[in-house]
Amino acid sequence: MKKFWKNANIQLKIGLITTAVFLVIGFVIYYIPHVNPFTYNTYPEQLSPSFVHWLGTTSMGQDVMWLLIEAIHNSLMIGLIVATIGTVVGVFVGLLAGFSGGIADRVLTLLTDTFVVIPSLPILILMTSLMKGSSTVFLMALVLAMFAWAWPSRQIRSMALTMKERDFIHTAWFSGEGTVQVVVTEILPYALTWSLSNFMNATLSAIGSESSLAVLGLSPANLISLGNMIQWARERNAIFAGQWFWIGSPIVATVVLFVGLFLLITGYNDFLSMKRGK
Repeated sequence: MKKFWKNANIQLKIGLITTAVFLVIGFVIYYIPHVNPFTYNTYPEQLSPSFVHWLGTTSMGQDVMWLLIEAIHNSLMIGLIVATIGTVVGVFVGLLAGFSGGIADRVLTLLTDTFVVIPSLPILILMTSLMKGSSTVFLMALVLAMFAWAWPSRQIRSMALTMKERDFIHTAWFSGEGTVQVVVTEILPYALTWSLSNFMNATLSAIGSESSLAVLGLSPANLISLGNMIQWARERNAIFAGQWFWIGSPIVATVVLFVGLFLLITGYNDFLSMKRGK
């Protein structure tokens, strides 16, 4: 671990620290017992920041700090679920298509290309509309995951095609291993490094997609997320009321989270490039 930290570039270090802070907020501080921040009129309205309410309260009597912590937790959960589903399904489908060949390859490639070219925004708008404003974190993540696997599948298929003709693959096939076994035991270890990078990128994309839907008023109304916090503050005219902590905290948190994940991704890729160069 010390060697890794010593060799890591500044982008990777900043990205790791920033991401770790958000993970602590979303998955450690979040579990400290507290009042449900979604409940209206729990506290006096529009209080200024204090030692009791660090970020003040909203015009609906909600504690902004706990609302923000809940939003970070749910946004990270959505991002992680979408990234997990998208990466696992994309890698498996891509490897299976690349190594199967024939009809299976053509069918899986056609399915992948179809999801790549379909515009995701209209479908997401339709799906969120069908939810009628009520959903769970997992259901919202499943909707976003519908389009999270296609690009990884296409990229992994290209990787599989280049490795398909290597000697150790032929040796595995001649030894009696099936396609799935070859993919899992022989090829998947080579794809893990790429998969980790894709996982981080997919997390960033999923959080961005949910935030965009929320700001457009299309995210479920009962879901506390960073995007919905911004939307609720905008609907309640937080800017005109001078409630800067209410609307400013989710915006700052979203920007910092996005920058942290971006630095983590780019720093990790640069670290791998440097490691290969050595």
